[in-house]
Amino acid sequence: MSLDGLTLGFVARELNSLLQGGRIDRVAQPEKDMVLITVRSGGANHRLLINASPTGTRLHLTEHSYESPMEAPMFCMLMRKHLVNGRIVGIAQMGGDRLIRIDITAADEMGEIREKQLYFEAMGRHTNLSLVQEGQIIDSLRHVTDEMSRVRRMLPGAAFELPPVQDKLAPEEADAAELNRRLLLEGGRADRALAAVVSGLGAGSAAEIIFRLTGQEQPQLHTLPVDRLSRGLAQFLSQLPDLTFPTLYMDSEGLPKEALPFPFLSLEKTRQVACDSLSQALDKLYYERDCHDRLMQRASSFKHTLKTAQERVLKKLSLQEEELQGAARMEEYRVAGELLTAFAHLVPKGANEATLPNYYDDTQLKVSLDPSLSPAANAQRYYKKYRKANVAKRTAAMQKENSLVQLRLVEDALYGVENAETVQEIGEIKKPLRQAGIIKPEPQPKGRRKEKESAPLAFVSQDGMGILVGKNSLQNERLLKQALGTDLWLHAKDNPGSHVIVRTEGRLVSDVTLLTAARLAAFYSKGRGQQVPVDYTLRKYVKKPGGSPPGFVTYTDQRTLLITVTQQEIRAISAADQGT
Repeated sequence: MSLDGLTLGFVARELNSLLQGGRIDRVAQPEKDMVLITVRSGGANHRLLINASPTGTRLHLTEHSYESPMEAPMFCMLMRKHLVNGRIVGIAQMGGDRLIRIDITAADEMGEIREKQLYFEAMGRHTNLSLVQEGQIIDSLRHVTDEMSRVRRMLPGAAFELPPVQDKLAPEEADAAELNRRLLLEGGRADRALAAVVSGLGAGSAAEIIFRLTGQEQPQLHTLPVDRLSRGLAQFLSQLPDLTFPTLYMDSEGLPKEALPFPFLSLEKTRQVACDSLSQALDKLYYERDCHDRLMQRASSFKHTLKTAQERVLKKLSLQEEELQGAARMEEYRVAGELLTAFAHLVPKGANEATLPNYYDDTQLKVSLDPSLSPAANAQRYYKKYRKANVAKRTAAMQKENSLVQLRLVEDALYGVENAETVQEIGEIKKPLRQAGIIKPEPQPKGRRKEKESAPLAFVSQDGMGILVGKNSLQNERLLKQALGTDLWLHAKDNPGSHVIVRTEGRLVSDVTLLTAARLAAFYSKGRGQQVPVDYTLRKYVKKPGGSPPGFVTYTDQRTLLITVTQQEIRAISAADQGT
């Protein structure tokens, strides 16, 4: 459900009660279509966020910080010039539609108090924010020329005109008789007819109102007593301000899906969470959704990079294996050179090959020759091949070992991306890959503050033991460093996955806790969904080889459990607060 007029009406009333009489202290424009206005009201600072983007249209208070560009855009400069130190007179919705007017008084350059208006039009691709004084546009976020629209021109200096009025009833003015007449004329499905008759109602809001009044989902008007429905509608719409009970509707994965001005009876009750304010609900909805979208976008791009790197490493491994197989003939070259040196007198001049006694195993060895060379020169040719193969063997072996490390890093990163919950965690996954030269380093902005380390997953077993689960190689590394020697360490055997630490605090680990930790180690590994061998041992038996990448360990004194685990079993484990 988009931010419709019904929801905007509740937002406007909420903002008006909080910000009326407040002083504008600051104006920022962190993004092209987003403006942040800091208002001092009621002894506290409030940040009013106005987003005029067609895909993220919204108006609410926010608790989040947004980084502003080094140089403020022209619209932001004008807003500062005209509004800073001004007072908010009132915030109101116009005609029950998706149009909000913010009245402000502020002194001009001569010190004379002027009345100004901010008009926020939340109308899809026509969404806009305009600063107006005495009916004239000072500026708009989105300029509209005569060529772009024959209806309205939105340019600095032009007269401000309200959007064309639709032939609909404003909720506060809708009476039963007029509703009855219009609904009968409209006909069809009741919720669609209601949305066509009353301004500001989106599909979801109209469906909810009809459900509340009829108890039916999407009924046809001809099946209802329209006169009685109209009376109920008039009463319901007149009482809208009294229904305020901000609610956040969650999706099946627990992510915010919709911000509701009151609980919707037509939606699943268990997914609706009460909020302190509608601004809080909208702030949480859009912030978490934006974070999730950015995460998915970056994760998808990063996965593609990792897959490409994986293919490149596998190709290198194949070539290195071929070199090692070629180097396997090294001893054959050495023996051929020695036999040619020892039995040069048995080699006919200009021969293509010679069969020579092999004193190593009392057999005969057929040796290929270059007929243009002497037996001694042919022997030197074989010695040269031997030396070259010997060097290739050592080099290829070292390169193969390095490639295997790179492959492990890439596979660990692919596993980490699947479990990443924030953009910050994806950044952590990239660090070891940059250090190993697998991906290119990214330029870091000057003056950027060091980001706080991400936290591992934290659980509590049935008998109260804390269990920590790393989600990427850097988290695994930190868990290992922080664990005590008597803590229990678990990891899926021969699989990229999480280090799991059971904080024993000197106590014996019960079978219940061991099984819980093993299930977590199996689930948070590449082997998820199948039977996974899980190794476990005390932390003191886990060693990190010098110079090895983050998360790489060797261990001894381990035991192994075969674990099959389901997502339902993981959900049943009691989750603790995040952090160590």
